[in-house]
Amino acid sequence: MTAKLSTMIPWVPFLGRWAIFLVQEMGRMAVFFARGFFCIFSIPLQGRKIIQQAYFIGLKSIFVICLTAAFTGMVLGLQGYYTLVKFGSEGLLGAAVALSLVRELGPVMTAIMVIGRAGSAVAAEIGIMRISEEIDALETMDIDPIRFLVSPRIAAALISFPLLTAIFDTVGIFGGYVAGSCLLGINPGIYFSRVESSVSMADVTGGFIKAVAFAVVVSAVCCFQGYYTHTRSQGFGAKGVSLSTTSAVVTSCVLVLIVDYVLTSFLL
Repeated sequence: MTAKLSTMIPWVPFLGRWAIFLVQEMGRMAVFFARGFFCIFSIPLQGRKIIQQAYFIGLKSIFVICLTAAFTGMVLGLQGYYTLVKFGSEGLLGAAVALSLVRELGPVMTAIMVIGRAGSAVAAEIGIMRISEEIDALETMDIDPIRFLVSPRIAAALISFPLLTAIFDTVGIFGGYVAGSCLLGINPGIYFSRVESSVSMADVTGGFIKAVAFAVVVSAVCCFQGYYTHTRSQGFGAKGVSLSTTSAVVTSCVLVLIVDYVLTSFLL
């Protein structure tokens, strides 16, 4: 019966193998992240390494975050104005911009920008250390590579993502102000009063919850892909690192969008 079904529907075996592989990879990634997370609190604490990674992931991403946030807010201001003016509700522009940023675009765009700037670098750096046998050398010296390499990056991501999201939201709201008030003539007092009255603490908390969840996803995927570069059958050496980096970026972006949908369905 199974052979007959495979003959009739040739893609069924492939779909089953792909589903099993996906579940296995997600399980391995979850165990990998859990091990790296709990190593953060092991003695001695790695405060200096965490600060270094927070500088790389967080502080060095501020420019691209602010630039993206400013133009995102300005686009929201322009598009929102020309949509709301059709209904005579242009005074609600501040609420539309603020809620769009705080609830959705702030955490998601921050995560995607950090993936492109820092996540890819993390995957490539750990991947190069793997193929150059630096990780094997750490194991030879009885140093836990996950604690030494992965845990500081996870801690730095958990610290940096919420802070970068807050910066993105703030700059984006002022970008909407520039487009709506300075360019299109909406009263600034009305704009900011709508922002204040429409955004509740629940909206801000929901955005930070998403930011922390995205930090978990991005740090786990990027570190995992780099750490297991040597297991790729499609290529080894420089090609393996390039494949791992590409896979880390694509997988992180897709998972961020999936997690965003799941969290939004629970937080609404």
